Amino acid sequence: MNVKIESSWKQCLAEEWDKDYFVKLTDFVRQEYRSKTIFPPAAKIFAAFDACPFDQVKVVILGQDPYHDVGQANGLCFSVEPGIPMPPSLINIFKEIKSDIGTDMPENGDLSRWAEQGVLLLNATLTVEAHKAASHQGKGWEEFTDEVIMRLANDRENLVFMLWGSYAIKKGAFIDRNRHLVLTSPHPSPLSAYRGFFGNKHFSKANEYLTLHKKEPITW
Repeated sequence: MNVKIESSWKQCLAEEWDKDYFVKLTDFVRQEYRSKTIFPPAAKIFAAFDACPFDQVKVVILGQDPYHDVGQANGLCFSVEPGIPMPPSLINIFKEIKSDIGTDMPENGDLSRWAEQGVLLLNATLTVEAHKAASHQGKGWEEFTDEVIMRLANDRENLVFMLWGSYAIKKGAFIDRNRHLVLTSPHPSPLSAYRGFFGNKHFSKANEYLTLHKKEPITW
């Protein structure tokens, strides 16, 4: 199967492409794009991987679903295209960064600048039908992204995993805390941010850990 994804990831995940679940997932996604409005644009389904090759990953931020309103999703979790108003969760992420390390709110919510520094912005489900949150859950994406996390956790050393909310925390439960820094907190959603996302200081903690392990810190 010809999957258009950055070459290091294509090689790393080679065993997945012909597995039954992924063949079924591919057929489902192709049919959905043909018959409905699906986000992100098809060319950006694997944008998180394309922007951050396997051996360059330093930090993993795990989201759940792509944004499902027009023009928002760009293939990177929590990120939106320049010119698109920032969703509330993203605003709260930037508020915590300001509180934690003093960096002011940026002009736009495009997080590709993080991805280019080694932050894998991974959604558990990589596609969604317009205006229907969670519509592509349970179709196979979760199995695929579990394998992504497994390969990073097993084949790399001293990564930072940021797991926000119960869904992400459960998905990353198997990660070896002796090999990697696993940071957990409530989700940045307005429904939960005040229960412990604000004040989690994940961004400074991540940079301290990267520096300790002789890696370039992230310019958040």
